[in-house]
Amino acid sequence: MAYLRIAEARQAAQSATSPLRKSASQVLREEAGSLKSSSTFDVFLSHSYDDAEVILGVKKIIEALGLSVYVDWIDDPGLDRGEVTRKTAAILRTRMRASRSLVYAHSSSSGESKWMPWELGYFDGFMPGCLWILPLVANYDSEFTSQEYLGLYPTVDKIADLYGRLNLGISNVGSGAAKRDIPLKEAASTSHSIYFVS
Repeated sequence: MAYLRIAEARQAAQSATSPLRKSASQVLREEAGSLKSSSTFDVFLSHSYDDAEVILGVKKIIEALGLSVYVDWIDDPGLDRGEVTRKTAAILRTRMRASRSLVYAHSSSSGESKWMPWELGYFDGFMPGCLWILPLVANYDSEFTSQEYLGLYPTVDKIADLYGRLNLGISNVGSGAAKRDIPLKEAASTSHSIYFVS
């Protein structure tokens, strides 16, 4: 499987910031100002804040597929991600319930996140089958290694695009001759239930 490389996400972030001569944090602050509190999202992007630049790129890649993406510190900049509080949990619950799917951006920083496992478990509790793991790897040939429980969920991979563009999706869904790749746009915008089948 071809996973999204960290360098590809960084390049997407730099493409979003370089023509404007702005930093990733400046672009993100400006995007936060345009969000309405009643917004709904195609994707809730669960991630480690330590990966801010990479996450900006992942957000831009997913948005280029035609999906709306929630990133907590962009869309709700007042949240305190450093502490586990009832207020932050309530806001995240509201945002997850306003999202059609959850993409768990797994990196080497994910294990340090206080919120990622909680977000995954909460979302799985009310919308099973609509959450997927996006491995962020260093090299094309990198293996995806993670906490064992992440193996319960399908992964988001790079899939073929007729026009040679970067596309993400869930590979090999179904069985036998009916196996196919489901583009993330289709899966997230229609709330497909896609379960891991071993």
